[in-house]
Amino acid sequence: MSDDLLKPDELLSKIDTTPPQTGWMDTPVRIRKGMYCYASNPKSVEYVGLPNARAWNPLDADWKLPENWEEIIFEGFRERLDRFRSFKVFMDICVRCGACADKCHFFIGTGDPKNMPVLRAELLRSVYRNDFTTTGKILGKLAGSRKLTLGVLKEWWYYFFQCTECRRCSVFCPFGIDTAEITMMARELFNLLGLNIDWIATPVANCYRTGNHLGIQPHAFKDMLDFFVDDIEDVTGVRVEPSFNKKGADILFITPSGDIFADPGTYTAMGYLILFHFLKEKYGFDITWSTYASEGGNFGSFTSHETMKRLNSKMYAEAQRLGVKWILGGECGHMWRVIHQYMDTMNGPADFLTEPVSPITGTKFENAKATRVVHITEFTADLIKQGKLDLDPGRNDHLRVTYHDSCNTSRGMGLLDEPRYIIKNTCKNFYEMPRNTIREQTFCCGSGSGLNAGENMELRMAGSLPRANAVKYVHEKHNVNMLACVCAIDRAALPAAMEYWVPDVDVTGVHELVGNALNLPGQNERTTDLRSEPIPGLEGDDG
Repeated sequence: MSDDLLKPDELLSKIDTTPPQTGWMDTPVRIRKGMYCYASNPKSVEYVGLPNARAWNPLDADWKLPENWEEIIFEGFRERLDRFRSFKVFMDICVRCGACADKCHFFIGTGDPKNMPVLRAELLRSVYRNDFTTTGKILGKLAGSRKLTLGVLKEWWYYFFQCTECRRCSVFCPFGIDTAEITMMARELFNLLGLNIDWIATPVANCYRTGNHLGIQPHAFKDMLDFFVDDIEDVTGVRVEPSFNKKGADILFITPSGDIFADPGTYTAMGYLILFHFLKEKYGFDITWSTYASEGGNFGSFTSHETMKRLNSKMYAEAQRLGVKWILGGECGHMWRVIHQYMDTMNGPADFLTEPVSPITGTKFENAKATRVVHITEFTADLIKQGKLDLDPGRNDHLRVTYHDSCNTSRGMGLLDEPRYIIKNTCKNFYEMPRNTIREQTFCCGSGSGLNAGENMELRMAGSLPRANAVKYVHEKHNVNMLACVCAIDRAALPAAMEYWVPDVDVTGVHELVGNALNLPGQNERTTDLRSEPIPGLEGDDG
């Protein structure tokens, strides 16, 4: 972490929930270091066909906007109000009751009232009232309306990139307002002016170009999995043999590219490989990886509906090209919100694929009837329940595990019990965090929706405070030392948060635990885990 980052006690001391001396409309925005992400690379903006690609700096007074930028925003706003009925409803029905105010991790971690979901939305809603409602035009500030100025635009940009679209606030809204949808609309407006951030724009451009957010070429993707094959052989004595781009395979497997190139996601990918090899040897499981559709994640959901649609479609195009029956998806977050909540009306239904049925247990995955994509924890939980896996949970005895419900799989998909079922069958020491911090009410990792950069680390650590507090509770009460999750961004973001707030807790994917516990035919006496670390009690003569 940066040496400039405040110590935890210093960051805590900055949280001030005292009402400000000036009203929110009269409090100018101050964009400061550590709380924002760098501006998008103009090459990335240009590559995906977005307007006004140029170098700019959020700290500069001049953002190099088009001369008619106010008109562009007005027309973009109007178009989206006409196109998305939900957006219009969300602009109109909020009564500013404040039920959501203390539910946002960024408000809890910063004390900034403009990070209350109700007020963050009000930043946009105030201009909506001024430009699109009769009351706002007549009564002005009395009706909560204000004109769009450059200062207001900068305020929008600053605070709508302090929202991870986690939707926790929406759980508590009595009207069901989806604040994440408001953030998505704001970001669409920013893109009309070329005001994206690089941690979003460049992954999207990479995905267009190579099929994944990291810009990995097909041969490099395969090379990384080959490295995992070598590591698995070192640990188990068994050489697994993944299939790539196999036409006519039964199932296409797609996972976020973060699992291929970033620890601890790499160990989760090794767990996938071990599971698939076991199923192939025991049951003739026929699954293939794609080096072209090598990304399940969808940063388009942080950009625009059109971009989201384009990135989602590539998975289905590859499934159709390979002639598989259905798709199995890895541990990811935004991949699953896009598939579960948008796919049917965006790209689907995927009726060229078959309704997913486990070739091993015969279980029909009814929830995937239209999308034809099954989450791997649903698939693996079913295998365990039907007694199809040979597991030795003792290899995970040294782990005392809690589970972080990833926002998009829990609130966005309803995936709550399957990951827990897997954990409880691969580890004997499992402890839940407090009930108001898990399941539908789970706290965000603090780095989602494209905010997992290095330059905004103060914002990230402030946003991860509520999740870290819950982890700290079970760490102190039950000596928990491992935080499990089913999201690649979580696996990238939570290690930094744990190092900062609860340094004795590490982070894992659920299928890393599966890979540690699963017995492979012909394996050696396993004395190390997938991280090549000695398993306590099983070290052997050289341990």
